[in-house]
Amino acid sequence: MPVLKTDTLPIRTDGDVVLVRQAVRNLAVELKFGLVDQTKIVTAASELARNTLDYGGGGSVRLEVIEDGLKRGLRLTFEDTGPGIADIQQAMKDGFTSGKGMGLGLGGAKRLTHEFSIHSEVGVGTRVMVTRWK
Repeated sequence: MPVLKTDTLPIRTDGDVVLVRQAVRNLAVELKFGLVDQTKIVTAASELARNTLDYGGGGSVRLEVIEDGLKRGLRLTFEDTGPGIADIQQAMKDGFTSGKGMGLGLGGAKRLTHEFSIHSEVGVGTRVMVTRWK
């Protein structure tokens, strides 16, 4: 699958979470996503960036404009070297939170995107990849 454009942003502060949201929105507009699709990918990015900061201790996101035949999409890969997630199945359930949040982050991000994958290893870190197609 060809990658047409790529960028990597750090996620180390609250300000970085805002910058990730802005960068994702700008790419979604550039790809001519409709307002609903823009909102969905930006919301997912915001949740995942916040998780990367709050639970992973910071990390990064790779933003990629991808192409599959005639369709284009936006793929976001969030990575951290934090404590990892011991029970991914439990973490995906609505209402589950290991912090003070509402527990909608991972499950919500999955529902807001077309493709979702997560890999986490305790003591090593977590990688979450999401894609939204136009």
